[in-house]
Amino acid sequence: MNGIDKTSLINGRKDPQLAEALTKISPEAQKKTRAKAQEFEAMFLNSMFSQMTTGVKGDGPFGDTTGTGAWRSMLTDEYSKSFAKSGGIGISNDVFRTLILQQANRAG
Repeated sequence: MNGIDKTSLINGRKDPQLAEALTKISPEAQKKTRAKAQEFEAMFLNSMFSQMTTGVKGDGPFGDTTGTGAWRSMLTDEYSKSFAKSGGIGISNDVFRTLILQQANRAG
């Protein structure tokens, strides 16, 4: 990327403050923080997807049976994880940035 460290980019833009903070945080801690931010986004997306499907009844991949709720819940959970893992809607980037800046401030 033309000499730019990809980890210091947030939503495709340079972030000098994040780049500086990343120098104070170990790669292991960065990886763990990225995973937690992605997990948070997956939880948020799961909540959104669940709300979208609460009123869905009738035909479709699950029909309208007693097991529909359980299967729809599992599918929604997997959709959420998949969305977040493939980039999501950008929430995890902002959460990651905030957490890294907080950790860097505590580190000194």
